[in-house]
Amino acid sequence: MTRRLPIWAGLFWACLLASGGCATQSLFDGKTLTGWQAVGNAVWKVEDGAIVGTQDAQRRAGDLVTEKDYGDFELEVTYKVVWPANSGIWFRWNDHKGYQFDILEWPNPVAYSGTLYCDGKMFLARQLDKSLENHDGWNHARISAVGDHLQLWLNGKKTADVHDSTYQRGKIGFQIHPGDQFKDMKILIRDVRIRVLDKPGS
Repeated sequence: MTRRLPIWAGLFWACLLASGGCATQSLFDGKTLTGWQAVGNAVWKVEDGAIVGTQDAQRRAGDLVTEKDYGDFELEVTYKVVWPANSGIWFRWNDHKGYQFDILEWPNPVAYSGTLYCDGKMFLARQLDKSLENHDGWNHARISAVGDHLQLWLNGKKTADVHDSTYQRGKIGFQIHPGDQFKDMKILIRDVRIRVLDKPGS
C-alpha cells in the first residue's frame, strides 16, 4: 500500500528542490516588535524575551499583526496564557477578519484552545479536550495552511483538519478580547516561526 504525503509536505519538498531549501523564518527577534503593527487598543510590549499582550486601562481589545501578508505556510508558536482569557492566533487576517487558532474556554458550544475559528462561520472545528493545554506553562501551536486545506495542532496533537476557502491570504497575528471578565488576561508569545510555502509569483 502506497502512503500518500500531505499536500504541505509535497510543496515543502518541491521548494527544497527548486530553491535549495524552504528556510524557517523567525517573525519575532526576541527584543522588539519590528515587523509587527498594533491594531486597536490592546497593549503590546516585549518583556523577558516574549511578546506580552493585555487589555488597556479601559478594558479594550486589540490585535498585533505582521506587516507582511502570507498565503500558504506552516507556522509554529510557543505561547502561555494568564487565565481567564479569550485570545488566539490569527492567520490570513485582513481588516479584522480571518481564521484563528483559538485560545479560549468557550461554554456553548464547548470549545477549547486549538479550535479553528472563521469569521462569519464561527467554529470550523472544535477542540473538546480541556486537558490538552498546559494552563500554567508554555504551549506549542502549529498551523498549516495550504490552499483550502487548514490543519491545527496543539502540543503535538492534531485538533483541526478541514477544507475552507473563505480566506486565501493575509496577516498573522494575536488577539486580545475586551471585557471585565478578561481584565487580568495576558498572552505571552516566546517564539514565532514560519515556513512559507507559497508558489513562486503568488
